[in-house]
Amino acid sequence: MVRILKWTFAGLALLLLLAAGAAGYGFHAFTRPGPLTAEASVDVPKGVGLDRVVQEMTAAGVIRDPAVFRLWALILGADRRIKAGEYRFPPQVSQREALHIVIAGRTVLRRLTVPEGLTTWQILERVRQTPGLRGAIALKPGEGALMPDTYLFAKGETRDAIVGRMQAAMTEALDRAWAGRAPDLPLRTKSEALVLASIVEKETGKPDERARIAGVFVNRLRRGMRLETDPTVIYGLTEGKAPLGRRLLRKDLKTPHKWNTYVHRGLPPTPIANPGRGALAAAVRPMAHDELYFVADGTGGHRFSKTYRQHLKAMREWRKIRRRLEREGKR
Repeated sequence: MVRILKWTFAGLALLLLLAAGAAGYGFHAFTRPGPLTAEASVDVPKGVGLDRVVQEMTAAGVIRDPAVFRLWALILGADRRIKAGEYRFPPQVSQREALHIVIAGRTVLRRLTVPEGLTTWQILERVRQTPGLRGAIALKPGEGALMPDTYLFAKGETRDAIVGRMQAAMTEALDRAWAGRAPDLPLRTKSEALVLASIVEKETGKPDERARIAGVFVNRLRRGMRLETDPTVIYGLTEGKAPLGRRLLRKDLKTPHKWNTYVHRGLPPTPIANPGRGALAAAVRPMAHDELYFVADGTGGHRFSKTYRQHLKAMREWRKIRRRLEREGKR
């Protein structure tokens, strides 16, 4: 009887020793650096089970011991907490770290950058062509309704969701700008401020000129002068769907479409582009001065004038610069 008990205890001890060894090996395999030599991405589709996740991660080279990964996922109850999405794993990521990444839902965030001054049609085309987004665009935002910015999104987000975020950002920015507007502006509504901001955005790419150019337009509005701004004419000719592709002609300035500020007084009926926050700020807080005209100076900026005589001189100088640039093949 004693001998049987000894053999029983010895057998149990051996089993415990083997179990401890197996557990130790399993933990070591779970926590040691993995086989990845370079960053790798894995897609975890919605609704898939643990086996599919293990299969995808093994195929990508993220894990080398699928059985160990599966076992620890079950032990930790992680099989029910893995989130769908696109994941990026660093080199030598351990299986434990990899499991934590998919449990925490640290999905890859992609970027969509929308520059200032694009029309709504151009922005929607950019959204349609952005990889990683899904679905058609059902929303129909108006001109000027989308905020230029860089937007982060996870793979599989809908295009409508991105466009909705752009709309919300513009609404918030316009409300904030209008609340901080200067007194006595010749603008009755924040919609008119948005129209003016879109013109400012199209007239200059230099941030330090925006408020000054806005001041010119505000001065002209106060005096009942036509704005006579080329970008509004171009918008009416192209409907915001493409660059004009040529220089404006005299006949273009006489084309009586509703955006032509050479023909009609006051602001055009809609924005002509989607302005950024800087142009919005300039439109509601224009620089105070008595300038009424500006023309390109050949450096990307503008030359400003208080009188029409000064403006005519500046225009003659600009024509000389333009002819020189054309000879040099720069324009």
